[in-house]
Amino acid sequence: MSTPLPPVVPDAGTLDAFERDGYAVIRDAITPELRDQLLNAAEKLMASDITQGRDRGGDGKDGFRGCLSLDPVFLPLLADPAVLPTVVQLLSPNIHLLSAHLIALPSGPPRTIRIPERHGWHRDMYGVTADLGLRHTPRMAIKAAHYLTPVTPDCGLTMFLPGSHRLTDEPVVPVGAIDPPGAVTPDITGTDAVLFENRTWHAGGINLSGRPRIALMLQYGYRWLHPVDDPATELRADPTLTSIEQQLLGLPDRHPDGSLAKGNGAAPMRSWWQSGPSVAHCRSRQGHAPTPPSVRAPRGSTTP
Repeated sequence: MSTPLPPVVPDAGTLDAFERDGYAVIRDAITPELRDQLLNAAEKLMASDITQGRDRGGDGKDGFRGCLSLDPVFLPLLADPAVLPTVVQLLSPNIHLLSAHLIALPSGPPRTIRIPERHGWHRDMYGVTADLGLRHTPRMAIKAAHYLTPVTPDCGLTMFLPGSHRLTDEPVVPVGAIDPPGAVTPDITGTDAVLFENRTWHAGGINLSGRPRIALMLQYGYRWLHPVDDPATELRADPTLTSIEQQLLGLPDRHPDGSLAKGNGAAPMRSWWQSGPSVAHCRSRQGHAPTPPSVRAPRGSTTP
Protein backbone atom coordinates (compact mmCIF):
# COMPACT_ATOMS: atom_id res chain seq x y z
CA MET A 1 0.00 0.00 0.00
CA SER A 2 1.39 3.41 -0.94
CA THR A 3 1.51 6.53 1.21
CA PRO A 4 -0.57 9.44 -0.10
CA LEU A 5 1.18 12.77 -0.56
CA PRO A 6 -0.35 16.13 0.47
CA PRO A 7 -3.60 17.20 -1.19
CA VAL A 8 -3.81 19.85 -3.88
CA VAL A 9 -5.16 23.28 -2.96
CA PRO A 10 -8.83 23.49 -4.05
CA ASP A 11 -9.48 26.31 -6.50
CA ALA A 12 -11.13 29.25 -4.75
CA GLY A 13 -13.23 30.15 -7.79
CA THR A 14 -14.58 26.61 -8.00
CA LEU A 15 -15.50 26.65 -4.31
CA ASP A 16 -17.22 30.03 -4.66
CA ALA A 17 -19.20 28.83 -7.69
CA PHE A 18 -20.29 25.71 -5.84
CA GLU A 19 -21.45 27.65 -2.78
CA ARG A 20 -23.33 30.12 -5.01
CA ASP A 21 -24.87 27.77 -7.58
CA GLY A 22 -24.88 24.32 -5.96
CA TYR A 23 -22.66 22.97 -8.72
CA ALA A 24 -19.28 23.78 -10.27
CA VAL A 25 -17.07 22.65 -13.15
CA ILE A 26 -13.58 21.26 -12.60
CA ARG A 27 -11.58 21.70 -15.79
CA ASP A 28 -9.40 18.87 -17.11
CA ALA A 29 -10.30 16.49 -14.31
CA ILE A 30 -9.11 13.53 -16.41
CA THR A 31 -6.79 13.06 -19.38
CA PRO A 32 -8.13 12.44 -22.90
CA GLU A 33 -6.35 9.06 -22.86
CA LEU A 34 -8.11 7.95 -19.69
CA ARG A 35 -11.43 9.20 -21.02
CA ASP A 36 -11.04 7.05 -24.13
CA GLN A 37 -10.34 4.00 -22.00
CA LEU A 38 -13.29 4.73 -19.72
CA LEU A 39 -15.61 4.99 -22.72
CA ASN A 40 -14.30 1.76 -24.19
CA ALA A 41 -14.89 -0.07 -20.91
CA ALA A 42 -18.33 1.50 -20.48
CA GLU A 43 -19.48 0.51 -23.97
CA LYS A 44 -18.30 -3.06 -23.42
CA LEU A 45 -20.31 -3.23 -20.20
CA MET A 46 -23.41 -1.82 -21.87
CA ALA A 47 -23.14 -4.39 -24.68
CA SER A 48 -22.67 -7.27 -22.23
CA ASP A 49 -25.21 -9.53 -20.59
CA ILE A 50 -23.82 -8.82 -17.11
CA THR A 51 -26.57 -8.44 -14.54
CA GLN A 52 -24.46 -7.57 -11.47
CA GLY A 53 -25.39 -4.02 -10.56
CA ARG A 54 -27.41 -3.59 -13.77
CA ASP A 55 -29.69 -0.57 -13.58
CA ARG A 56 -32.22 -0.42 -16.41
CA GLY A 57 -35.18 1.93 -16.48
CA GLY A 58 -38.54 1.88 -18.18
CA ASP A 59 -37.60 5.13 -19.91
CA GLY A 60 -34.87 3.38 -21.90
CA LYS A 61 -31.92 4.22 -19.68
CA ASP A 62 -29.30 1.55 -19.08
CA GLY A 63 -26.38 1.43 -16.69
CA PHE A 64 -24.59 -0.14 -13.76
CA ARG A 65 -24.29 0.58 -10.07
CA GLY A 66 -20.98 -0.21 -8.42
CA CYS A 67 -19.10 -0.13 -11.70
CA LEU A 68 -15.70 0.22 -9.97
CA SER A 69 -15.96 -3.46 -9.14
CA LEU A 70 -16.73 -4.40 -12.75
CA ASP A 71 -13.62 -3.04 -14.48
CA PRO A 72 -10.36 -1.74 -12.95
CA VAL A 73 -10.13 0.99 -15.60
CA PHE A 74 -12.69 2.99 -13.57
CA LEU A 75 -10.61 2.91 -10.38
CA PRO A 76 -8.44 6.01 -11.10
CA LEU A 77 -11.58 8.14 -10.74
CA LEU A 78 -12.15 7.01 -7.15
CA ALA A 79 -9.61 9.42 -5.65
CA ASP A 80 -8.97 11.74 -8.58
CA PRO A 81 -6.69 14.52 -7.22
CA ALA A 82 -8.34 17.08 -9.48
CA VAL A 83 -11.68 16.35 -7.78
CA LEU A 84 -11.20 14.89 -4.30
CA PRO A 85 -9.69 17.95 -2.51
CA THR A 86 -12.66 20.09 -3.55
CA VAL A 87 -15.09 17.43 -2.31
CA VAL A 88 -13.26 17.18 1.02
CA GLN A 89 -13.20 20.97 1.40
CA LEU A 90 -16.95 21.13 0.83
CA LEU A 91 -17.83 18.16 3.07
CA SER A 92 -14.99 16.99 5.35
CA PRO A 93 -12.46 14.13 5.47
CA ASN A 94 -15.15 11.95 7.08
CA ILE A 95 -16.50 10.67 3.75
CA HIS A 96 -16.72 7.55 1.65
CA LEU A 97 -18.07 6.58 -1.75
CA LEU A 98 -21.84 6.16 -1.83
CA SER A 99 -22.23 5.25 -5.49
CA ALA A 100 -20.36 4.81 -8.76
CA HIS A 101 -23.14 4.97 -11.32
CA LEU A 102 -22.62 4.40 -15.03
CA ILE A 103 -25.58 5.81 -16.99
CA ALA A 104 -26.45 5.51 -20.68
CA LEU A 105 -29.13 8.02 -21.70
CA PRO A 106 -30.70 6.90 -24.99
CA SER A 107 -31.03 9.17 -27.98
CA GLY A 108 -34.44 9.79 -29.46
CA PRO A 109 -37.26 12.30 -29.95
CA PRO A 110 -37.59 14.82 -27.12
CA ARG A 111 -40.66 13.17 -25.67
CA THR A 112 -39.17 9.71 -25.18
CA ILE A 113 -38.03 10.41 -21.61
CA ARG A 114 -39.06 13.89 -20.43
CA ILE A 115 -42.52 15.32 -21.01
CA PRO A 116 -44.39 18.10 -19.18
CA GLU A 117 -46.22 15.51 -17.08
CA ARG A 118 -42.89 13.90 -16.16
CA HIS A 119 -40.27 16.63 -16.44
CA GLY A 120 -37.63 14.77 -14.44
CA TRP A 121 -36.35 17.59 -12.24
CA HIS A 122 -35.27 16.21 -8.88
CA ARG A 123 -32.88 16.29 -5.96
CA ASP A 124 -30.67 13.33 -5.16
CA MET A 125 -31.09 11.21 -2.03
CA TYR A 126 -34.88 11.35 -2.28
CA GLY A 127 -35.28 9.42 0.99
CA VAL A 128 -33.72 12.28 2.93
CA THR A 129 -36.15 14.82 1.52
CA ALA A 130 -39.06 12.46 2.12
CA ASP A 131 -38.07 12.02 5.77
CA LEU A 132 -36.79 15.52 6.64
CA GLY A 133 -38.62 17.72 4.15
CA LEU A 134 -37.23 20.16 1.60
CA ARG A 135 -36.67 22.88 4.18
CA HIS A 136 -34.58 20.71 6.48
CA THR A 137 -32.44 18.73 4.06
CA PRO A 138 -28.73 19.51 4.57
CA ARG A 139 -25.80 19.12 2.21
CA MET A 140 -24.87 15.47 2.67
CA ALA A 141 -23.28 14.29 -0.55
CA ILE A 142 -21.56 15.52 -3.70
CA LYS A 143 -21.48 13.89 -7.12
CA ALA A 144 -18.67 14.14 -9.63
CA ALA A 145 -20.08 13.67 -13.13
CA HIS A 146 -17.81 12.61 -15.99
CA TYR A 147 -19.24 12.55 -19.53
CA LEU A 148 -17.55 9.91 -21.67
CA THR A 149 -19.29 10.20 -25.05
CA PRO A 150 -18.76 13.26 -27.28
CA VAL A 151 -19.98 16.46 -25.64
CA THR A 152 -22.20 18.25 -28.16
CA PRO A 153 -25.10 20.72 -27.81
CA ASP A 154 -27.62 17.93 -28.43
CA CYS A 155 -26.10 15.10 -26.36
CA GLY A 156 -28.32 15.55 -23.30
CA LEU A 157 -25.91 16.78 -20.63
CA THR A 158 -27.30 17.10 -17.13
CA MET A 159 -29.05 20.44 -16.60
CA PHE A 160 -28.98 22.39 -13.34
CA LEU A 161 -31.00 25.14 -11.69
CA PRO A 162 -28.38 27.52 -10.21
CA GLY A 163 -28.95 28.35 -6.57
CA SER A 164 -31.60 25.67 -6.17
CA HIS A 165 -29.67 24.04 -3.30
CA ARG A 166 -31.04 26.85 -1.16
CA LEU A 167 -34.68 26.43 -2.20
CA THR A 168 -37.18 25.43 0.46
CA ASP A 169 -39.85 24.45 -2.06
CA GLU A 170 -39.82 22.63 -5.38
CA PRO A 171 -38.92 24.79 -8.38
CA VAL A 172 -41.87 25.78 -10.56
CA VAL A 173 -41.94 24.28 -14.05
CA PRO A 174 -44.41 26.28 -16.18
CA VAL A 175 -47.41 24.45 -17.61
CA GLY A 176 -46.49 22.74 -20.85
CA ALA A 177 -42.74 23.12 -20.22
CA ILE A 178 -40.15 20.62 -19.05
CA ASP A 179 -37.61 23.02 -17.48
CA PRO A 180 -37.94 25.70 -14.77
CA PRO A 181 -36.93 29.27 -15.67
CA GLY A 182 -33.20 29.82 -15.23
CA ALA A 183 -32.19 26.21 -15.90
CA VAL A 184 -28.77 25.90 -17.54
CA THR A 185 -26.54 23.34 -19.21
CA PRO A 186 -22.90 23.67 -18.09
CA ASP A 187 -20.38 24.67 -20.74
CA ILE A 188 -17.90 21.80 -20.50
CA THR A 189 -15.54 19.64 -22.50
CA GLY A 190 -15.23 15.88 -22.28
CA THR A 191 -12.30 16.00 -19.86
CA ASP A 192 -14.10 18.27 -17.38
CA ALA A 193 -16.04 17.06 -14.35
CA VAL A 194 -19.19 18.64 -12.91
CA LEU A 195 -19.63 18.60 -9.14
CA PHE A 196 -23.10 19.03 -7.65
CA GLU A 197 -24.63 18.42 -4.27
CA ASN A 198 -27.66 16.40 -3.21
CA ARG A 199 -29.88 19.49 -2.78
CA THR A 200 -29.25 20.92 -6.25
CA TRP A 201 -32.20 20.44 -8.57
CA HIS A 202 -31.16 18.82 -11.85
CA ALA A 203 -32.43 16.74 -14.76
CA GLY A 204 -31.01 14.90 -17.73
CA GLY A 205 -31.09 16.94 -20.91
CA ILE A 206 -32.69 15.85 -24.16
CA ASN A 207 -30.37 13.57 -26.12
CA LEU A 208 -30.76 13.94 -29.88
CA SER A 209 -27.16 13.11 -30.76
CA GLY A 210 -27.95 9.78 -32.39
CA ARG A 211 -26.01 7.77 -29.80
CA PRO A 212 -26.40 7.06 -26.08
CA ARG A 213 -24.96 9.70 -23.78
CA ILE A 214 -22.75 7.79 -21.36
CA ALA A 215 -21.86 9.38 -18.05
CA LEU A 216 -20.11 8.10 -14.95
CA MET A 217 -21.22 9.70 -11.69
CA LEU A 218 -19.36 9.10 -8.44
CA GLN A 219 -21.19 10.23 -5.32
CA TYR A 220 -19.27 10.95 -2.12
CA GLY A 221 -20.99 11.44 1.21
CA TYR A 222 -20.50 11.31 4.95
CA ARG A 223 -19.46 7.95 6.37
CA TRP A 224 -22.61 7.76 8.44
CA LEU A 225 -24.61 7.50 5.21
CA HIS A 226 -25.23 4.05 3.80
CA PRO A 227 -23.76 3.45 0.32
CA VAL A 228 -26.16 2.90 -2.55
CA ASP A 229 -23.87 0.35 -4.21
CA ASP A 230 -23.22 -3.13 -2.90
CA PRO A 231 -20.09 -3.37 -0.71
CA ALA A 232 -16.90 -3.55 -2.79
CA THR A 233 -15.56 -6.44 -0.72
CA GLU A 234 -13.37 -8.00 -3.40
CA LEU A 235 -12.09 -4.66 -4.61
CA ARG A 236 -11.04 -3.64 -1.10
CA ALA A 237 -8.81 -6.72 -0.96
CA ASP A 238 -6.57 -5.23 -3.68
CA PRO A 239 -3.16 -4.73 -1.97
CA THR A 240 -2.26 -1.83 -4.29
CA LEU A 241 -5.08 0.40 -3.03
CA THR A 242 -3.92 3.51 -1.21
CA SER A 243 -5.20 4.19 2.30
CA ILE A 244 -7.38 6.96 0.85
CA GLU A 245 -8.96 4.52 -1.60
CA GLN A 246 -9.47 2.02 1.24
CA GLN A 247 -11.41 4.64 3.19
CA LEU A 248 -13.53 5.62 0.22
CA LEU A 249 -14.42 1.98 -0.34
CA GLY A 250 -15.62 1.49 3.22
CA LEU A 251 -12.79 1.14 5.72
CA PRO A 252 -14.49 0.25 9.04
CA ASP A 253 -13.96 1.84 12.46
CA ARG A 254 -11.78 -0.97 13.78
CA HIS A 255 -8.43 -1.59 15.43
CA PRO A 256 -6.21 -4.25 13.78
CA ASP A 257 -7.56 -6.78 16.32
CA GLY A 258 -11.14 -6.07 15.20
CA SER A 259 -12.20 -4.08 18.24
CA LEU A 260 -14.14 -0.84 17.84
CA ALA A 261 -12.14 2.33 17.16
CA LYS A 262 -14.53 5.24 16.74
CA GLY A 263 -13.60 7.35 13.73
CA ASN A 264 -10.67 5.17 12.75
CA GLY A 265 -12.18 4.50 9.34
CA ALA A 266 -11.71 8.17 8.46
CA ALA A 267 -8.12 8.34 9.75
CA PRO A 268 -6.45 8.02 6.31
CA MET A 269 -8.19 11.01 4.78
CA ARG A 270 -8.09 13.04 7.98
CA SER A 271 -4.32 12.57 8.22
CA TRP A 272 -3.91 13.28 4.49
CA TRP A 273 -5.97 16.46 4.69
CA GLN A 274 -4.16 17.74 7.79
CA SER A 275 -0.77 17.14 6.18
CA GLY A 276 -1.17 20.44 4.34
CA PRO A 277 -1.86 21.13 0.68
CA SER A 278 0.57 21.09 -2.20
CA VAL A 279 0.43 23.72 -4.92
CA ALA A 280 -0.06 21.49 -7.92
CA HIS A 281 -0.36 17.90 -9.06
CA CYS A 282 0.96 15.99 -12.04
CA ARG A 283 -0.59 13.27 -14.14
CA SER A 284 0.75 9.84 -14.91
CA ARG A 285 2.87 9.65 -18.03
CA GLN A 286 0.92 6.54 -19.00
CA GLY A 287 -2.24 8.60 -19.48
CA HIS A 288 -4.53 5.58 -19.38
CA ALA A 289 -3.90 4.99 -15.69
CA PRO A 290 -3.20 8.35 -14.02
CA THR A 291 -1.21 8.14 -10.81
CA PRO A 292 -1.67 11.49 -9.09
CA PRO A 293 1.00 11.94 -6.39
CA SER A 294 -1.48 13.74 -4.17
CA VAL A 295 -3.48 10.55 -3.74
CA ARG A 296 -1.72 7.41 -4.88
CA ALA A 297 1.52 5.95 -6.16
CA PRO A 298 1.61 3.92 -9.41
CA ARG A 299 -0.41 0.71 -9.36
CA GLY A 300 1.72 -2.08 -8.04
CA SER A 301 4.40 0.17 -6.50
CA THR A 302 5.10 0.69 -2.83
CA THR A 303 6.27 3.64 -0.81
CA PRO A 304 8.22 3.03 2.42
